[in-house]
Amino acid sequence: MFVILVYDVGEKRVGKALKICRKYLHWVQNSVFEGEISKANLVKLKKELEMLIDNDEDSVILYTFRSQKYTGREIMGKEKATTDFLI
Repeated sequence: MFVILVYDVGEKRVGKALKICRKYLHWVQNSVFEGEISKANLVKLKKELEMLIDNDEDSVILYTFRSQKYTGREIMGKEKATTDFLI
């Protein structure tokens, strides 16, 4: 499945949230990630974030799609992160 994840967490937890999300998804820009992920890894990702966030202060939003085929993506301005890999 294809996932877009957006988070807004407290300053003390931002680094840890970034590290967790980078294990499973591609960083797009500040607090935004996307990518293909298995159901099992999505469960792991959610569990790790649940253990990190403060439910009274933080927010994590997950958009899930069956595949990337039905999504569109348009970038306006500077692209913060690319999915290109250097060899």
